[in-house]
Amino acid sequence: MVYHALAPAKLNLFLHITGQRADGYHLLQTVFQFIDLADELHFSVGDDDKIVVENPQATWPMTQDLVFKAATLLQQYATAKRGVCIVVQKNIPTGAGLGGGSSDAATTLLALNQLWHLGFSVEKLMALGLTLGADVPVFVHGHAAWAEGVGEQLQPIDLPEPWYLVLYPQCRVNTREIFAKKKLTRDTKSITIRAFLAGQVKNDCQTVVCEDYPAVADALAWLGQFAPAKLTGTGACVFAPFSSRLAAQSALKCVPVSWTAWVTQGLNRSPANSCWDIAKR
Repeated sequence: MVYHALAPAKLNLFLHITGQRADGYHLLQTVFQFIDLADELHFSVGDDDKIVVENPQATWPMTQDLVFKAATLLQQYATAKRGVCIVVQKNIPTGAGLGGGSSDAATTLLALNQLWHLGFSVEKLMALGLTLGADVPVFVHGHAAWAEGVGEQLQPIDLPEPWYLVLYPQCRVNTREIFAKKKLTRDTKSITIRAFLAGQVKNDCQTVVCEDYPAVADALAWLGQFAPAKLTGTGACVFAPFSSRLAAQSALKCVPVSWTAWVTQGLNRSPANSCWDIAKR
């Protein structure tokens, strides 16, 4: 039996860096919202304890894949050791600021929690996910959220669900390198949700990313002709909200052929939540 589940992308609607911990991790304020661009994961539970991840687009060893790490982590808690083969169909580009790897890991935790009959709560899975990466908990959480700390302190937030045009200017941004930059702003004052809703926000990484990756700066300038454009996370993707799907599709027709682009809708609830009742194929 093969089970199918989705792993959606996310947008950071803003990103403030408010400090840095002694261990080097940055303290953030951000808002996560999901979009309906998603990777697809296919799970086949095995009778042995072998974990296999097939990701045709991966340029890294299987053991370094977050999906493999998530499955291996969860397997430690299984009373009866079970194996699984996970096939990952990537639709979310890597190094794009859309959280594809973290989302794949979260969906793996959600799915195997059910398929291996572990019965863990969402809170338990979020705590396990945090050991894999700071963005994993919000994907497990499954709701658009106001986030603080390193991104793991989550408060559900209900937002408009606009249509977005998301551009990928065909370059990969190295997140670690961006957060290591000396010129990166690390002392933005904390704000309230009310200030966010009033638009008093920015992305503290945007200036540094644009300096190091001119293609991102070009994409922001181009998209800004149509609507207020922003960087998501550390990029490389940029996005802008539109008043309707039709308006976003109209702009999509003008996107330079050298870039990849999607018209997507903002989602307050993640389709990965369907892992609690995984569809069979």
